[in-house]
Amino acid sequence: MSRRIALALFVVAAVLAPAVPAHAVTVAPALVIGGNFPDPDLLTVDGRWYAYATNTGGANVPVAVASSLRGAWTRSGDALPRLGAWARTGLTWAPDVSRRADGRYLMYYTARSTAIERQCIGAALADSPTGPFTPVGGAALVCNAAEAGDIDPASYVDTDGRRYLLYKSDGNAIGVPTVLYLQEVAADGVTFVGGRTELLRSGRADEAGVIEAPVLRRDGGRYVLFYSQGGYGGDGYAVGYATSGALRGPYTKAARPLISTASVNNTVRGPGGQDVVDGAVVFHGWVNNNTARSVYVADLGWDNGLPVVRGSRARYEAEAGVLVNCRVRSGAAGASNGQVAAYIDTAASYVEVSVHAPRAGTYTAYVGYAAGAGAAQHTLTVNGGAARVVDYPARGWDVWSQVAVDVTLNAGRNTLRLTHRTAFAEIDYVEIA
Repeated sequence: MSRRIALALFVVAAVLAPAVPAHAVTVAPALVIGGNFPDPDLLTVDGRWYAYATNTGGANVPVAVASSLRGAWTRSGDALPRLGAWARTGLTWAPDVSRRADGRYLMYYTARSTAIERQCIGAALADSPTGPFTPVGGAALVCNAAEAGDIDPASYVDTDGRRYLLYKSDGNAIGVPTVLYLQEVAADGVTFVGGRTELLRSGRADEAGVIEAPVLRRDGGRYVLFYSQGGYGGDGYAVGYATSGALRGPYTKAARPLISTASVNNTVRGPGGQDVVDGAVVFHGWVNNNTARSVYVADLGWDNGLPVVRGSRARYEAEAGVLVNCRVRSGAAGASNGQVAAYIDTAASYVEVSVHAPRAGTYTAYVGYAAGAGAAQHTLTVNGGAARVVDYPARGWDVWSQVAVDVTLNAGRNTLRLTHRTAFAEIDYVEIA
């Protein structure tokens, strides 16, 4: 193929910056609540932030308070000191707190039903975001024994003012797929309106039979359903998402997790139990030899209705970019999607990839490449700025590797151009962290 044939090189007129460092640094998610504070749910009221968690430290629902999302956070006791009569203490999970139109605060929580010995969903009300919340009614709100109970409630209010409850059937407890459901509720948050709708179910290999912790948001005309996937107890836990043009679906899962241990370069282990607030995603990760789950925050941006998280690698396929004097090669063994940008062989050959940054600043671009005819080089420009050299050590054709490059990006869309300089390299993708 032409990429393996030596060609006459054109003189590069531009003055090039020195070669970029082999190891670049990016902005990792920020640790904001240390110790054990799993499955964080966030609420902001009158400039104050409130966080609620799965039972720990003797509290059914620990609550913490801060003047800003990134803290400092102060723990403030138990928001739900008494459970509903249907439940017993010790397994109170993943609360969700929202403010109703009447000004009162509604909490959904998961606890162990004494009737069926499965996790079920209850509701409670309070006049203050710190509680104390008082259970509503004498029975669980959702408690389906045939599906092994139900967990991980979350509230959502659509742009038309209608209120909804999302939750997960706990099917993985009995070895069947887990399902995320949507249930419309009245303004009180506890009176059901019509039947429930299945939004999504587990089934992909990387989910290990589990999707849970649903959070629904809308950007423009697109609904985005965030969820956690995989076994919560290790590095396999991750934050995924699915999208739809309609509230009730169908929803299409993204090809890759939004946040995983690998995507944040191991700076957080087993990220999940997420909540999404304006401009940020909040989630827990394992600390202290996997004995506690602390809370992290990362900037969240939206790229045409799709979420992008700063510090978590987002992949952009090179073959989907703008290819000039080069072309797509299919059947590339081991490459992402089996296709790459190839034949980038002359001084007039380049690949442009459009990437998104949730905030302006310095990011790491990871370029996936293969070079099999000696070490190769491209020049890199960002938004038409100064050129620099990217070095590709030779490791063989279809032996896919990465090089890391520091780039300064504007908030929103940015254009990265990789132009042939020396020898021959193929580009699989660019990841931005």
